[in-house]
Amino acid sequence: MSKAYPSNLTHAQYEFLSDMIPEPKSGGRPREVEMREVLNAIFYVLVEGVRWRGLPGDFPLWQTVYTYFRNWRKDGTWLKIHDSLREWTRIEQQRHANPSEAIIDSQSVKSAAMVYEAIGYDAGKKIKGRKRFMTVDTLGLVLRVLVTAADVPERSGGKQVLNRVRKMGDKVSRLTTIWTDGGFDGPVFMMWVMDVCRWIVQVVLRPEQTKGFLLLKKRWVVERTFGWVMGCRRLVRDYELLPETSETFIYLAMIRLMVRRLA
Repeated sequence: MSKAYPSNLTHAQYEFLSDMIPEPKSGGRPREVEMREVLNAIFYVLVEGVRWRGLPGDFPLWQTVYTYFRNWRKDGTWLKIHDSLREWTRIEQQRHANPSEAIIDSQSVKSAAMVYEAIGYDAGKKIKGRKRFMTVDTLGLVLRVLVTAADVPERSGGKQVLNRVRKMGDKVSRLTTIWTDGGFDGPVFMMWVMDVCRWIVQVVLRPEQTKGFLLLKKRWVVERTFGWVMGCRRLVRDYELLPETSETFIYLAMIRLMVRRLA
């Protein structure tokens, strides 16, 4: 049993997640590790920002923990857990399980020195690294995430992440409106969203000649979500060799947030 780290799941939180943990494969070796400890180790990496090899010795072997993390990324388990928790969180907030509006925005973050795949320079933000395209509902809960090189244009990344949202099928059957900032403005992008996704794009621009902080309609919601994510040290920079791993850690940050609310 590991120490009582702040990132650990409580008993109630683990019980809430336990039904969504995949059963061992039939015919294989029985599980020899406690799944609660595996999840605690993964959340420790997320929250504290340590390397997999830097996991404290009272957790299961780092190779075992990483194997679960990687396998569940590849087979879609993390995404399935995330989507279920999002629907339950919306219902708990007395909202329909499927959103009717979504907000899209991007965030550029610096990458670690050893990361070389999908790296670019965002001239606007003066950041060399990666860009996170994020779509959230009006509660700030993530629908889909896309991580690219930082030099990918807003409209190009916007199309890719909205295409992922579109492929959610019945989970977004009520979606009608996408709120954006000026970076996603333009008739070509708007027509693509209307023709391919059947949604309407609403652009919220910052009033001219305004200085300092300003609360902008709908757009503040996704900014708050970026703040939630950045509360996890593993996500303050992009340390991952693969963009897909970065995306998984963002979903994990939201899983942790939602299960703490629900349990």
